Amino acid sequence: MGELIHPQKTIEILKKYNFHFQKKFGQNFLIDAHVMDKIISSAAITKDAFILEIGPGIGTMTQFLCENAGFVAAVEIDHNLIPVLDETLGAYDNVMVINDDILKVDIGRLAEEKNGGKPIKVVANLPYYITTPIIMGLFESHVPLESVTVMVQKEVAQRMKAEPGTKDYGALSLAVQYYAKPEIIANVPPNCFMPRPKVGSAVICLKCHKHPPVQVKKEKLLFDFIRASFNQRRKTLVNGLSHFPGISLSKEQIQEQIQMLGLPATVRGESLTLAQFAALSDAIYHSMDAKG
Repeated sequence: MGELIHPQKTIEILKKYNFHFQKKFGQNFLIDAHVMDKIISSAAITKDAFILEIGPGIGTMTQFLCENAGFVAAVEIDHNLIPVLDETLGAYDNVMVINDDILKVDIGRLAEEKNGGKPIKVVANLPYYITTPIIMGLFESHVPLESVTVMVQKEVAQRMKAEPGTKDYGALSLAVQYYAKPEIIANVPPNCFMPRPKVGSAVICLKCHKHPPVQVKKEKLLFDFIRASFNQRRKTLVNGLSHFPGISLSKEQIQEQIQMLGLPATVRGESLTLAQFAALSDAIYHSMDAKG
């Protein structure tokens, strides 16, 4: 199958169903077989894999997924695409289409019912306006995940992969790297989509850690720290954290904890590794605990 990958076939289907692209859903359909193959191969999809696809559109990638995976659950928010998917996926008996907002779907329950609670793989051409909430929602819900292979805006992919001390490094880099190892698979130009987006895109594969690379006493505190540190990038770490309401320590006490880790008092959040943030988070947590 897979003929939907040809632009003329996509146009034909859209005309048949009088479909109009909706800006509010960030719809840009992939029409490049080479990119599609890269997504399938980098996600390492096999016949025993359960795939959650977010935003199948007209089913172009879904067809490829159905031919390579054991089972595909495709979540599509736009009800106008459901009759299209009924046609384009009609030949497959290993797919279910769910007409819902992915942020409202109980993915844990879906994985339990359809995959016996075993880790699932997520594959998606994500709407760019909602990329971060979707990815962080998947991670934070602690759904059993093996990998997340997604098409995102190029700049977002670079931020996920960024190292300390670089301009792209920030809260998103640290949050993603806490849960997974990111690898940019391919940069994708606008002409690979219909309609063409105004920005460049990239396929990124996030291979989920079995256990986080750092252990912390309080995960929420770690992420609160990270966010507070990057709220105003030009501020020093001590200034960023001293304005954070969740820390009941004085500026001097925070500075003392920073220096006890061997860091200069003027250090900025963008210089710290995930391990250093974890150590600081635990040190401040113990300090607040001792203080009562």
